[in-house]
Amino acid sequence: MAVPPPAPPPRSPAHLGRRAPRARCSWGMEEKAAASAGCRAPPGPPRSGAVPCFGISVDQDDILPGALRLIRELRPHWKPEQVRTKRFTDGITNKLVACYVEEDMQDCVLVRVYGERTELLVDRENEVRNFQLLRAHGCAPKLYCTFQNGLCYEYMRGMALGPEHIREPRLFSLSADVPKVEVLEQELAWLKEHLSQLDSPVVFCHNDLLCKNIIYDSTKGHVRFIDYEYAGYNYQAFDIGNHFNEFAGVSEVDYCLYPAQETQRQWLRYYLQAQKGRAVTPREVERLYVQVSKFALASHFFWALWALIQDQFSTIDFDFLRYAVIRFNQYFKVKPQVSALEMPK
Repeated sequence: MAVPPPAPPPRSPAHLGRRAPRARCSWGMEEKAAASAGCRAPPGPPRSGAVPCFGISVDQDDILPGALRLIRELRPHWKPEQVRTKRFTDGITNKLVACYVEEDMQDCVLVRVYGERTELLVDRENEVRNFQLLRAHGCAPKLYCTFQNGLCYEYMRGMALGPEHIREPRLFSLSADVPKVEVLEQELAWLKEHLSQLDSPVVFCHNDLLCKNIIYDSTKGHVRFIDYEYAGYNYQAFDIGNHFNEFAGVSEVDYCLYPAQETQRQWLRYYLQAQKGRAVTPREVERLYVQVSKFALASHFFWALWALIQDQFSTIDFDFLRYAVIRFNQYFKVKPQVSALEMPK
């Protein structure tokens, strides 16, 4: 693929796909989401009973006795003598202790005790609402209960980052959105099985017909291609499907720009007429249209894998991981519709 221009600053997942207007959230929408997850409502009068509240106060200077009282309420099946604890010391506002019975801390309850008089600065009721709202969207751990001067919640496994970590581009990219290896293996097998049945002819292809690799000379009225590093024999439908995918761009990908069906068919008709040197039938155009639509999936898959490799080794200033996620997302988005297309009889 040609060297892409410098990437813009990393964006949130909302900017990865089509740049369609986003619906603005209202508290009514969030309340429904929160309610469906069995959590408290957003700002407004709190709903009683949504989150257990225990009339227990934990001594900041001697947390363990109060923490174990809470554990008896939350985990009554745990044997008191088997409960293990671990203190966390990084916080400068609250005090935190983990309670668990299994070595791997698989089921672990965090007990957080609010700092003295922190309610003068922090709206604790609003904190609980926000906690549950974020949980409803998969952005926060489970909130088990509140008590007089704190709350208990789920322990989230992982590494707490330091200043040296958050500067790493890998940590504010979107690696979590890359499909797992097993999924990629399944999709590759499906592509081989599905595309091999289309009988697309093997021809000499450019294999990287993005816009910048096409040079138009308006004085002579002809088009020439540049950048042949990926050129070679390939399926005809792949080269065309890949070209159609490139209509969306590279640094600012927008699949709203993917050519409409009528535009594709017109393009394919001109292509076939130039190839065959004669007028072509609608059936011939439709046959190539189906082949191209399906091989466009292979194009997404190929360049997504390419971007993952580039992300590991390239020194070019481009967010390859973000680009891989974009291509994988589009692959899975269009696959159901494209795979249902049938070759004309």
